[in-house]
Amino acid sequence: MVHLVYCDNKENVLEMILDGRKTMIIRAAAGRKIPHSRVFEGDQLYLMKKGSGLISAVSTVKSVQNYVKLSEEEINEIFENNQDKLNLTDKQKKRWHKKCMCLVEITDVVEIKPLEFDHQGNMDDWLIIEKIEDVVVGTSIPYNYNNSKFKK
Repeated sequence: MVHLVYCDNKENVLEMILDGRKTMIIRAAAGRKIPHSRVFEGDQLYLMKKGSGLISAVSTVKSVQNYVKLSEEEINEIFENNQDKLNLTDKQKKRWHKKCMCLVEITDVVEIKPLEFDHQGNMDDWLIIEKIEDVVVGTSIPYNYNNSKFKK
C-alpha cells in the first residue's frame, strides 16, 4: 500500500524528517484510528507539509509498533524509548499522549519534485491509497476509505 502523510507545519515535522532529526512518525488516539494496524514494513509513505498542498518527499516503512489500551506509565515509557527517533517536543508529547498508538519508523527518505495534492473535503491527515497518482491533481480519483478498512 501507499500512504500520504500530512506533517505538522507548526512543528516543522517534514523538515526534521528531511534532515534526519526525525525517523519515526506517531499517530495516537483514544481508539484505533488510521493508520493503526494498517501500515506495514515496506509500505511507501509520501510526505507533505500540512497546508502546503504539495507532496514533497517519499520514504519506506522500516518498522511499525501498534499499541492499544496503554497505561500512563506505558505511554511515557514508549515516548522515552523512542524519543531519539520521534524527537517530540513537550507539546507533541501532550498531543499524542493517548491509549492507542502507532509508531512508524521510516528509512530511505528522498525529496521528490513536488506533486500537487488534490484535496477533497473528507480527508484525514493519513490517507491509504493504491498509488500516489490517485490524489495528485490531474490524475486523482474520488477518495474513499476502502483501503483504510481492517483486512480480514
